[in-house]
Amino acid sequence: QVQLVESGGGLVQAGDSLRLSCVASGRTLSNYVMGWFRQAPGKEREFVATITTDALVTEYAYSVKGRFTISRDNAKNTVYLQMNSLKPEDTAVYYCAASRYFAMASSSYYYWGQGAQVTVSS
Repeated sequence: QVQLVESGGGLVQAGDSLRLSCVASGRTLSNYVMGWFRQAPGKEREFVATITTDALVTEYAYSVKGRFTISRDNAKNTVYLQMNSLKPEDTAVYYCAASRYFAMASSSYYYWGQGAQVTVSS
């Protein structure tokens, strides 16, 4: 079992930056592909970014490519999402998740955090 806890969310203005962190406990994070997803009010959960266990390969949703960066520190059992040039449409609850597979489908992820609210005002 893996427990995931996100932090770093908040209220910012358009153009600002935020860094989300996701700390894992229970099992070592290095065994898992990690992903970030988000869910805006009234919308389905959507893929944001994913990173392989060795951090050599990443993938991003088109809407965040060039603005967001996913990274991980396996020694700290932590994965990050650096979000720059934030837009109001980035407003959502952001979730980190763990999977055995490098995938963009949420159904491939076994473990989920409780979510962190990110609100971007215009």
